[in-house]
Amino acid sequence: MTQQPTSPGDRVGVLIVGAGPAGLTLAIDLARRGVPSRVIEATEERGRNPRCNTTSARSMEIFRRLGLAGDIRRAGLPEDYPTSIQYRTTLRGEEIFRLDQPSTSDVLAGVDRESWPTPEPQHRVSQLYTEPILEQHANRLPEVTLERGTSLIELRQFDDHVEAIVEKDGVRRTLHCAYVVGCDGAHSTVRRQLGIRYEGVDAIQQFVSTFVRSAELGRLAARDRAWTYWTYGKRIASLIAIDGDSLWLNHVAFPPDHDTEEEDPEQLLRDAVGGPVEHEVLGVVRWTGRRLVAQRYGEGRVFLAGDAAHIWIPVGGFGMNAGIQDAATLGWMLAAVHRGWASPDLLAAYELERKPVGDQFAGAVGAKARTSFQDVSPDIHLPGPDGERARAELAERLAITEPHRYSPDGFSFGYHYAGSPLVVGGEDQDAITMGGFQERAQPGFRLPHVWLDDGRALFDALGPEFTLVRTDPGAEVASWVAAAGELGIPLTVVDLPGSCDGRYPAPLLLVRPDQHVAWMGGADARPDELLQTVTGRVAAHHG
Repeated sequence: MTQQPTSPGDRVGVLIVGAGPAGLTLAIDLARRGVPSRVIEATEERGRNPRCNTTSARSMEIFRRLGLAGDIRRAGLPEDYPTSIQYRTTLRGEEIFRLDQPSTSDVLAGVDRESWPTPEPQHRVSQLYTEPILEQHANRLPEVTLERGTSLIELRQFDDHVEAIVEKDGVRRTLHCAYVVGCDGAHSTVRRQLGIRYEGVDAIQQFVSTFVRSAELGRLAARDRAWTYWTYGKRIASLIAIDGDSLWLNHVAFPPDHDTEEEDPEQLLRDAVGGPVEHEVLGVVRWTGRRLVAQRYGEGRVFLAGDAAHIWIPVGGFGMNAGIQDAATLGWMLAAVHRGWASPDLLAAYELERKPVGDQFAGAVGAKARTSFQDVSPDIHLPGPDGERARAELAERLAITEPHRYSPDGFSFGYHYAGSPLVVGGEDQDAITMGGFQERAQPGFRLPHVWLDDGRALFDALGPEFTLVRTDPGAEVASWVAAAGELGIPLTVVDLPGSCDGRYPAPLLLVRPDQHVAWMGGADARPDELLQTVTGRVAAHHG
């Protein structure tokens, strides 16, 4: 093994281990804030099997802020392809229930946009298409260096830096890093180096996922197109459209103690379709759906994000999407410390904010998985009145369990940091649910969306760092601008004109760089103290 001597290029601001969605989002976010990073990825090529197939509305909002939403919105399915979900006995069999959802062209045209809770509705797109877009954007940024085929071997922490020993082509070198972030997945080397374990349920279900190319499946689907077809053959399966034509993914779930090695993917596909279908198998993955959250989200100058911090059964695609949220939180914090307008103590809030969200997501996802895979009567396959009655009974159940799974606004807009030391005035809250959220500003929560009079979204008017949103034109802001200037904290002031239906019930709202409300109030505010609190310089007083 060759050890390469240290060179000036081995000094790294932020080392990101893993070039998946969380790692690339973090690198792009840091770059937009002027912070250099190096991303290392052990694999030479991106994965070829589809994984997450939904980018949540919250992730799309984050991508909008990073200038990526348009490219991602136009990737994946054809723009006129409906993103509906159908529930059928088999693909060739009887329809039981359906959830109609808009196509990309509907979203781009702004159909019914006044009723949207977001400027960027969720998007059905496979990670196969999302990751290359993120990588292309990252590679265009001078602040980002991406190295594929480079593995992390060892981490050594010191008070003022981290040494990361990495290896490429049999040559090892030592990187001197200000911070390290492990975005390296379920088998994270970074997490193992820190001695941090997962906690939770190690097996909720077993899965066999088969990726196929089949023009015949495309022709069958074209009779009544949908993004996902749930089928109830011998096993419950979901057949997912990847490109809206010939690429399909067949997910089949089994009990947690089931040995899937004996399962024939070809037969599983026939069961879902309701008979043989011409196809070519592109990949088969046998995997375990888990519900695990890391004991801690970091230690010292090293942090965990994405699957390295949490993995759970894929309901609503919230493994990848929670990782993108992790990146949005950690990105602004690392940048604030790097640029000197926040203390390193700020970084302790990352775990305090994101781990409770991970724990609550895990619980909610586990509960949703149990309700979605309940026993289904075989009578749904019967002809005549008995079959119709069984299908109608199943449809009634699905009408209750499924809408929030496919429009999980609570996961996108209801998670919060009300208990964070960086939030002033946060109150105890109920647990996060898939469907529940309030379109009314609250400390710790994402700022509610509204369209401005000029047609822009409020989010588009926010500054890149902290923003003071003024809903009362008479509210005094000069003291805020002065205090921010003295403290060196970047602050943008935005006036919110017109009526906003009571969504912003305070004259002033202080909004963080990640679009969460840090404080709400009026003329009695003490800007100096508040700005120091929300940047981690002094402890918050929660009331």
